[in-house]
Amino acid sequence: MAVDTSARTPTWTFVDGDWIAGNPPLIGPTSHAMWLGSTVFDGARWFDGIAPDLDLHCQRVNRSATNIGLKPLKTAEEIEQLAWDGIGRFEGKTAIYIKPMYWAEHGQMGSVVAADPESTRFALCLFEAPMHTAKPSSLTLSPFRRPTPECALTDAKTGSLYPNSGRMIIEARSRGFDNALARDMNGNVVETASSNVFMVKDGVVLTPAANRTFLAGITRARVIALLRQAGFEVREQTLSVEDFMGADEIFTSGNYSKVVPVTKLDSRDLQEGPVTRKALDLYMDWARSSNDA
Repeated sequence: MAVDTSARTPTWTFVDGDWIAGNPPLIGPTSHAMWLGSTVFDGARWFDGIAPDLDLHCQRVNRSATNIGLKPLKTAEEIEQLAWDGIGRFEGKTAIYIKPMYWAEHGQMGSVVAADPESTRFALCLFEAPMHTAKPSSLTLSPFRRPTPECALTDAKTGSLYPNSGRMIIEARSRGFDNALARDMNGNVVETASSNVFMVKDGVVLTPAANRTFLAGITRARVIALLRQAGFEVREQTLSVEDFMGADEIFTSGNYSKVVPVTKLDSRDLQEGPVTRKALDLYMDWARSSNDA
């Protein structure tokens, strides 16, 4: 996803009790977050008058803050209400990305590397970002791996994990692909560089088992539940690269674009299949009916 932080993109940020238009300068060179990476964030979406699972995203950012050693300054309910306040500042014609964030300003006394939870700051940034739902994507196997919980803060949605995702995408695009299929340290497929991944084989939907090396996303859980309710068999299990190379269908899920068909995996071409289309339809039907309720 490309985010234009210039004045061309309508953006509102809530920080220190006020809404500020544009891209305010919030972190300086002595901030712990800029120097040592103590940041967490989450991302929800508003489109067509709805914000699916906004409450769950607001809850998760607080869990991420706690897991990284920061101090949540807002309740999930307060963040959700602020998000709706911010949504009202836009024209309502373009989809919006909703991004709550926490970061540390200072390190602890005697150990600057560790963030001081009492210096935690909060911001909520909303900006226009068109949806790319159902736009086909191509994948290639990444040479890079996802870390284990012993090696990195995999239990938080922290900015410090994303340079690894970034290099996966850069390397994949250098070879003509949109995104990368990522493995864990044992060589099992876990996700793509920026989304969760599913495959379909003989009518059964399969997705990598959550093993704490990747973010088992909110949209992923919603898609699994909706497919099961619709009568599909959905298995969360250990999956290999060979499993994906033999799949009948592959699709990804994520907050930014919801459900996206994969039409190429390395040298193999695939078609957008009926289960992929059904997954997107089920998600959108659920999102709109939940809003109506």
